[in-house]
Amino acid sequence: MKKHILGFAVACILLTGCEDFLTVVPETQLSSATFFKNQKDFEQAVNAAYVPLRTITNDRAWLLGEMHSDNTYYARNVLFGATDNQEDIADFSIPESNGTSANTHVLNQWRQDYLIISRTNQILTLIDDVEFDQAAKDNVKGQALFLRAYAYFELVRYFGSVPLHLTPVATREEAALDLSPEAEVYAQIEQDLQAAIPLLPKKSAQDPGRVTEGAARTLLANVFINQKKWSEAEQVLTPVVTSGEYMLMADYAMAFPGNASNKNNSESVFEVQFLEGAAGLNGNFIYQFMPRPISAAELQPIMGTSNPQNIDGEGNNIPTPDIIAAYEDGDLREDASVGYVFLSGSFRDDKTYPYIKKHAKQHSQHNNTGTNWVVYRYAEVLLFMAEILNEQGKPGEAAAYLNQVRDRAGLDATTASGQAEMREAIFKERRVELAFENKRWFDIQRTDRIEEIIRPYGQRIIANPLDYYYPPIEGAVPRSNAFTNLSKFYAYPAAESDLSPYF
Repeated sequence: MKKHILGFAVACILLTGCEDFLTVVPETQLSSATFFKNQKDFEQAVNAAYVPLRTITNDRAWLLGEMHSDNTYYARNVLFGATDNQEDIADFSIPESNGTSANTHVLNQWRQDYLIISRTNQILTLIDDVEFDQAAKDNVKGQALFLRAYAYFELVRYFGSVPLHLTPVATREEAALDLSPEAEVYAQIEQDLQAAIPLLPKKSAQDPGRVTEGAARTLLANVFINQKKWSEAEQVLTPVVTSGEYMLMADYAMAFPGNASNKNNSESVFEVQFLEGAAGLNGNFIYQFMPRPISAAELQPIMGTSNPQNIDGEGNNIPTPDIIAAYEDGDLREDASVGYVFLSGSFRDDKTYPYIKKHAKQHSQHNNTGTNWVVYRYAEVLLFMAEILNEQGKPGEAAAYLNQVRDRAGLDATTASGQAEMREAIFKERRVELAFENKRWFDIQRTDRIEEIIRPYGQRIIANPLDYYYPPIEGAVPRSNAFTNLSKFYAYPAAESDLSPYF
């Protein structure tokens, strides 16, 4: 990578420095030579490798994976001014030059994923050379392998070909690598996860919040599905279904953790941990999701805080009319997922806006929540199995898994028959079951339906901006470049390309 990637800069400092004129590492100086000495050191290091997941899920993933789809949009506030970085993502209008983009959210996603990679590379390079309890060592190593694979899976889906760093960066010259083809990146992800699975404990034997065997299997199944390796996906995912470690929560709304309770519940396969308070472990993604301007009085019933405050600016991640219309009549998930709030300060004639209710959990401190972000849950495992079986010509077997999800939602069994009908039924079910969980863009992308879905969606917004939260004010319309960049991948970050000869 480059000098702006903190993890690789730290790695460079740790692994180089004074060796040209000193042969002894000062014992009082923190470095890879003095730190990685025992079990506690490696456990602290793997804890640090989880940390960027908070920034990714709180600030980035919903922009790049949900608002960059037909599920959510932004609520235009003409008094706030330009917010081009967010709007460009939602409007599929990110400017590119020579395959690069100056979009700050794209840049920060890149950097956070490579920060995970740099930290896990440190662990994986050194851990086998240090003796400590084998079970503990296997657990740490398995977590590091999972986290590196997860970061690369994000990168390959966002960017396609990316630099494949597998060892710590020791010099400035090593920081820039050529782009590895997608197939090579996927092969490394598979290798990491196949190595992680036998090292990781099952959920019932693992500390809450840490990755497990089931999480590694689910991620690997997702990786196989992206490559249409259906039989491999079935083989790796079946033990998750038969393990007895997971089950659907009886109530859909209870599948999502509260501010301080219901975390890592029986449906949770892997979730990013947050903690309300002043320790720096908190999140605020639900505040970023709210339509604006919203007054303290309008916000308080949703958040339950004792110190609510007005929030101005431009609302992001607002459910579109399209996703609301996608719920079938009687689907219990709609009321659990989408709420409505009246904004007295809105310029729109219809001042009632939808918001993402499924993530809105009561808490005590304004703009400070401890609500975990669920990355994988058992309902998606069931939908993965349905898709895997259907793509192998077994729509009848697929229906059994699909119907488990539909039954909890209060819906009748699917009427789909035949592979093509079942494929569409599963695709639609994923949309409503996993709405606002940052899955929609990846589903559209991996099924090659970008032109089919996003172009007409954009045309609807351009033709009817009032339906998509634009106020009835002159000039408050989609920009001229809206929906002109429907690329499968994001362009590479310009700030990074300035420091690399390879893109």
